[in-house]
Amino acid sequence: MARQSMNDKDSLEDFLSREISFNEISKMVYVMGNGPAVIVMPEMPGISPQIARFCRWVRDAGFTVYLPSLFGIDGDVPTAEEGLAVFKRACVSAEFRALAANQTSPVTVWLRALAKFAHEECGGPGIGAIGMCFTGNFALTMMLEPAMLAPVLSQPSLPMNEPDGLEISPEDLTAVKSRLDREDLTVLAYRFQGDRFCTAQRFAAYSNALGDRIITKVLPDNAANPSPPPFFEKVVGYPHSVVTAHLIDEAGQPTTQARDEILAFFAQRLLP
Repeated sequence: MARQSMNDKDSLEDFLSREISFNEISKMVYVMGNGPAVIVMPEMPGISPQIARFCRWVRDAGFTVYLPSLFGIDGDVPTAEEGLAVFKRACVSAEFRALAANQTSPVTVWLRALAKFAHEECGGPGIGAIGMCFTGNFALTMMLEPAMLAPVLSQPSLPMNEPDGLEISPEDLTAVKSRLDREDLTVLAYRFQGDRFCTAQRFAAYSNALGDRIITKVLPDNAANPSPPPFFEKVVGYPHSVVTAHLIDEAGQPTTQARDEILAFFAQRLLP
């Protein structure tokens, strides 16, 4: 894949933009590639050049990418102030449960419908999904859709005000754990050691809830890109985004190794 600037707006011109509706709710979804489906859910403050780059890696690994637009301006590189405004709007949106533990965000119902739809379009044994930051836990909740086989949680950050809280209802968590056990499935989860949005307490809570059904990976802070985009440099302020804003695109870097582990996880579950 040719290197593209991460400092300029991404036109997303190599994606097919599609308006997809479920239960009278429509969202723009960017689609590319061939093979089994993988849903990539963007992090705050939206579909960035780094998110698009990750999608192209997923495509090149042999998958059809479905990238739903959930907030922000698609392809943009917002200033810190613009990104913070997107973040604040999402925190009060009815689609998300940004500040409440033990609740499932309503948007996951739409995302589960997208998972079923993508599997019907692409075929194969099932689909994969990765959530990041604000959407980090959504791939776990999407395990309520039988087509979901390969969930990845990258720096899951909700609920924002409870470091050891989980953004999923107890009933949904029980159902997901039962399915993981029944079908011998696992979840991958990543965070940076010093991340104050996705904390060690949160990973401990995931491990307590899911046991050996979740494989958690913690990267050292010095493995992070020291020059991330403005929102991450000025608002987030510490290593956070494992495979996007804080990834160092060089062979042998811990963040590229994490990316390759995720692609291998999708391949193991979804490719013949």
